[in-house]
Order: sequence, then C-alpha cells, then structure tokens
Amino acid sequence: MRVIVVGAGKLLYYLARQFASKGYVVTLVISDATEALSLSRRVKALVLQGNGSDPHVLEEAGARRADVVVALTAKDQDNLAVCQIAHRMFRVPRTVALVNDPQNEEVFRELGVSVAFSSTQIIARILEERAGFEDIANLIPLAEGRVTISEVALREGAPAANKPLRALTLPEGALVGGILRNGDVIVPRGDTFLRGGDRLIIISRPDCYDRVLRILTGEEA
Repeated sequence: MRVIVVGAGKLLYYLARQFASKGYVVTLVISDATEALSLSRRVKALVLQGNGSDPHVLEEAGARRADVVVALTAKDQDNLAVCQIAHRMFRVPRTVALVNDPQNEEVFRELGVSVAFSSTQIIARILEERAGFEDIANLIPLAEGRVTISEVALREGAPAANKPLRALTLPEGALVGGILRNGDVIVPRGDTFLRGGDRLIIISRPDCYDRVLRILTGEEA
C-alpha cells in the first residue's frame, strides 16, 4: 500500500513508523524544514519538505499512485484542502483527515473526505464508556460515523422496562438488535418483553440516538 501523510509532530512520526513496519510505501510531507530533516533520519519513509495542500507538492509525493492520503495538520482548512486535492485532482481512492474542531466533522464528510475523525470526539467517547454515563457503554461508530452500535443498560423503572418491543415507537433509523439477559443473548421480536437489568444492543443513526435513549431509559446521551 502506498500512503502519503501530511502533517507534523509525534503523531506523524508514530504513524509513519507503524506504516513502515507493515511494509507500506510511506511518504511524509512536512512544512517545517528542520522537522523534515530530523524525520528523514528516523523513519523508513520518503520525507518531503513543503505545503501538503499544494498540488505540485502532492504530485511530487506520488499522489497519482497513492492508495491513501492522510492529513494531520493543526488547521482544518488545510486538512480539507489536502484531501480534496488528492481525491479530485489525483483520484486517490481513500482520504483520511484529522478534524481539530469536532463541529467540522460532518462538513468534511459532506465534501467527500473518506474518513474524518475528531480526536475530541474519540476522547469524549472513551470517557463516556469508562465513566459509564450511567446507562451507556461501548459506543462504537461504524460506516464512517453514519451508524453507531451501543450497549444500553435498562434499569428497573425505565420507560421501556416491562413493555413489549412493539409497544415502543423507536425512530425509523434505530432498532434493538439484541438483548443481553442473565448471560444469554436474545434476538428480540416484536412480542419480546424488555426487563429491568437487560442490556440492549442498539443500532442507530447518530441523529436519532438521543431520541432512542429517551424512549428506552428516559435519559439523553
């Protein structure tokens, strides 16, 4: 696999080292000349000094043959530009961008970035999983963030407890995919009753996740 990584700092170094250990052909594009020189001595990769959002620099980095371009700069506008140029000008099949401001995550996806990830969002999800946030655990984004799978604890007295699944008006973009009860896994049907103490496997779109939690537990994410 041929990978181009645009960025700076330790994350760039660690990724380059990881990719090289897997046998990938790695090219790094770094704006700072001193850092570029230092990394060229530390990693098994071609290191170019330049602006990764410059089409000429990307072409020199081998964008026409690249399988993936990863943009990890500190500026969202630069990361978006790198990915758009890579995809539109050089037909790179997969682009990955760091989103520094989580509010920009959806914009990146709408503008064609294959994978846009926010470290802020990732840390928040980890904290939510560890702290529990009471009823919610193991929130996992799939399909580039368009679907989430989560495990939700149903307490005694919750709005959905002691009701059949068909009695719950879940939004169209969500379903209860499984129930964990006393060590068993139940694939629910419409007449399956939910009980306090159940752990529900919820599959949903992110935009309707809060509504699902309110219906099941009375709480919000």
